[in-house]
Amino acid sequence: MEEKKITLRTGEKKDLPAVMALVQELALYEKAPNEVITSVAQMERDGFGAQPVFYFFVAEEEGVIVGMALYYFKYSTWKGRGIYLDDIVVTQPHRRRGIGKLLMDEMIRIAAREGAMKLEWQVLDWNTPAIEFYKKYQSELDGEWINCKLTHEQLQAAAKKD
Repeated sequence: MEEKKITLRTGEKKDLPAVMALVQELALYEKAPNEVITSVAQMERDGFGAQPVFYFFVAEEEGVIVGMALYYFKYSTWKGRGIYLDDIVVTQPHRRRGIGKLLMDEMIRIAAREGAMKLEWQVLDWNTPAIEFYKKYQSELDGEWINCKLTHEQLQAAAKKD
């Protein structure tokens, strides 16, 4: 059986419903389907407004989106300009065909082209397939830093105390 050609291209507004479907699929895989609160409308506003806060590109097979990578720029007082890779997702039926590698390789090219001092992302400690994938890139798996966050509700409550 002949492999169909995968093409990568910059994401467009019209791609957001397919991107949201990939996000939902990832959330289900990560055992957190009710955690996704973003919407296509919010992603359109945040990604295509006057000051986009994220960028993405998609992997297509015969015009159908089968994967995506979403990223944004960050800044480190120690290292300078960096990129945070929020998600690489390949829809389940298309995994193990090298699409994730195409997406990651493109992400690396973008980071190099943009002069990023580092490319960072997170992976769940139980996601062995993803961890093994990232190890192929000689990625540093950092067990030293602890992730911290304040939720929207916590931010609102803390802001009201002022």
